[in-house]
Amino acid sequence: MRFLTTSALVAALALVPSAAAWAAGPKELLAKARELYNAGKFDEAIEAARGASAAPALAERAKIVIARASLERFRRSMDPSDLATARDLLTQIKATDLSAEDRLDLIIATGESLYFDDKAGAAAEQFELALPRFDAKQAQGREVVLDWWASALDRQAQLVPAAEARALAARIVAKMEEELRRDEDSPVASYWLVAGARGTGDIERAWSAAIAAWVRAAQAGRRGVPLQMDLNRFVVQAVIPERARQMASTNPDSAIAAMRQEWESLKQAWVAK
Repeated sequence: MRFLTTSALVAALALVPSAAAWAAGPKELLAKARELYNAGKFDEAIEAARGASAAPALAERAKIVIARASLERFRRSMDPSDLATARDLLTQIKATDLSAEDRLDLIIATGESLYFDDKAGAAAEQFELALPRFDAKQAQGREVVLDWWASALDRQAQLVPAAEARALAARIVAKMEEELRRDEDSPVASYWLVAGARGTGDIERAWSAAIAAWVRAAQAGRRGVPLQMDLNRFVVQAVIPERARQMASTNPDSAIAAMRQEWESLKQAWVAK
């Protein structure tokens, strides 16, 4: 997603490893499958999880590992067979006997599958279910799912009439305001507050939120660089042109030049170090 490479994303949403040592039994195979998934070795993870699935008591948990590994392979190769495999397994899993951790993995995997299947609205519903289930030690994973949630709503907004699109953008704004009250350093919430405000038509809020987010990113040091890169692209390509058209409809080019100069001055004054 936006702020994480594939390897970092997998680490953020790592499957909970078992304490069992690697060996030949089904429980050990499942533990090995989770370790391999967390290491980004998806082919090997699928093979180990298939071995573990032979034990009825572990079959549902093993299917989750296979489904999530298949989705990560699809993300890399866009091979439709991986998406089909994940979808088929997710339809088979019965959630009633799963632990809280496995239920969270299942909710996320189902959301991913729906997102990749172009069912963005449904994916957003799944991701929203997942968000309150993360504990304090899973902050990075929560950030990833928050980004997925907003991305799914944003994609859905592109498919509906303007009034409905603005309502979806308003949901994004409300959620990101809530997230920033929880954690003002959240890069996902900082970015999507800007994008959501623009989606509602409140371009002045988008401009102000972008400036504030840029400054917070600078205060975060090198961790703020990815956010600043995304903010810069969005402000230059979307916020400034729209703001210029609203403020100077007869001469937008001159207004765009002035706003870009203002934005560049801000960037030079607040650089993530």
